[in-house]
Amino acid sequence: MILYPAIDLKDGQCVRLLRGAMEKATVFSDDPAGQARAFAGAGAEWLHLVDLNGAFAGAPVNAAAVEAILSAVAIPCQLGGGIRDMATIEAWLEKGLARVILGTVAVENPDLVRTAARAFPGRVAVGIDARQGRVATRGWADQTETDVTDLARAFEDAGVAAIIYTDIDRDGAMQGPNLAATAALARAVTIPVIASGGVASLADLIALRDTGVIAGAISGRALYDGKLDLAAALAALKG
Repeated sequence: MILYPAIDLKDGQCVRLLRGAMEKATVFSDDPAGQARAFAGAGAEWLHLVDLNGAFAGAPVNAAAVEAILSAVAIPCQLGGGIRDMATIEAWLEKGLARVILGTVAVENPDLVRTAARAFPGRVAVGIDARQGRVATRGWADQTETDVTDLARAFEDAGVAAIIYTDIDRDGAMQGPNLAATAALARAVTIPVIASGGVASLADLIALRDTGVIAGAISGRALYDGKLDLAAALAALKG
């Protein structure tokens, strides 16, 4: 199972939100590129980047910070937030992103996801963010009635590289991931599922890994707070 350290970007800074609330942002670093180098230096194999402002604006906002990260590290990075048209997808992949994450458009324009996945095999993921099993969009501000599993299954034949499943109520709360819901989703589809939201300890990571069906896990606040040591977690997962 791959561990993805998270760098969430708001106004050019590394932050973490509590349950997706922009007004509840904690700033952890003014140097996103430096944070990326630190994660890479600890042995991270991937980085998970989110343009939080972009998720609300519907277009890239923290592009300078993302580009600085891409210049600072050699490991692959995936990015979500404000990527809602083919031109933006193409631009980010040309700048060196390994993978773009499409969230809102997966609900509002699923044909774009399919077109992008065909055009860029292995480089398009779907982000599914949910409260009580229902998908939220536009920076989690809009709540839909779309069922998580139904949305995931709709992309079974699309060629997407992964599904990033975030339980919004767990995100940044340090209360552990929604293990049951994430494992159930992973068993319902053949697309690799990456867990996000609530990972607070090494025990959480081991529990996700030991389901045998979850391909990856994203952690942010636990790494920044020192509750989770990245190098030790990577070693334990490999062991």
